[in-house]
Amino acid sequence: MDEQRVVEVHGHARAFRMAGTGPTVLLLLHGIGSDGATWDTVAGALAERYTVIVPDLLGHGRSAKPRADYSIGGYANGMRDLLGALDVDRVTVVGHSFGGGVAMQFAYQFPERTERLVVVAGGGLGRQVSVALRALTLPGASVALGISHLPPSRLALSALRAAAGLVAPAALAADLNEAYTVHAGLGDPAARAAFLHVLRHVADWRGQLITMRDRAYLAQGLPALVVWGDRDHVLPVGHARAAAELMPGARSVVLPGVGHFPHREAPAEFVDAVTDFVEGTSPNRWDAGRWRHLLQTRSGTSRAMAVD
Repeated sequence: MDEQRVVEVHGHARAFRMAGTGPTVLLLLHGIGSDGATWDTVAGALAERYTVIVPDLLGHGRSAKPRADYSIGGYANGMRDLLGALDVDRVTVVGHSFGGGVAMQFAYQFPERTERLVVVAGGGLGRQVSVALRALTLPGASVALGISHLPPSRLALSALRAAAGLVAPAALAADLNEAYTVHAGLGDPAARAAFLHVLRHVADWRGQLITMRDRAYLAQGLPALVVWGDRDHVLPVGHARAAAELMPGARSVVLPGVGHFPHREAPAEFVDAVTDFVEGTSPNRWDAGRWRHLLQTRSGTSRAMAVD
């Protein structure tokens, strides 16, 4: 991948990397508390065939961490504006975990800019989410996270990480290792504040708050791929089946023995799945009439007008 660059959008720094020259543009969106580096295992291979854009979402990595709009819709808007600044009109949007929710929201808000959709262990497809993330939505989580970065706590967490690597099943150990990496990136108070702001927007102690289930039917005609690990300890693999059912015609790839980070745990299989999907589908061309028909049919607007 190319060196990371920064562009200012609406007065805030947006860090990103860009590689490849293929006509198809892949926009790779990372999960909460992570950054664009999570895609390093696959971005180079994908860039051999496609143009790849890997941003650090606002509040993450080297992007700015202002007091701002960290909603799903706000992130989708931010990606549209970043693409505008880069003179890119249309993309195949690929999102992991929270980034999967942003990818689905992007496709919903900007169907005319979305050629294909790839959801990788994505949020927004069911209530279930890990106990650890639910706990971090409770009062006092900010203080607890701050304490967890003091030297004694970091030492204990490091010991637990090492122990998990020795005794836990491979997929669980991989998920815990990635969680440790996310935690390490939250040493900066501004990063912690952004992380908690985002998390509390999408979840509470009972589970996920945001859902795309009620509007997933609008993906009809949009080529969609769902990739999940069958040992995901953050978002259950059952959400993959739900996504495939909710999005008409969506393909589903479930990787055996893989946890919440398929692109990191099985990079070759992930690249093959994405490449087969892109090469085997034609980019969507948004049809305003079809979009309006779907909304009217599913919402009952036509019936309501007839009654009036």
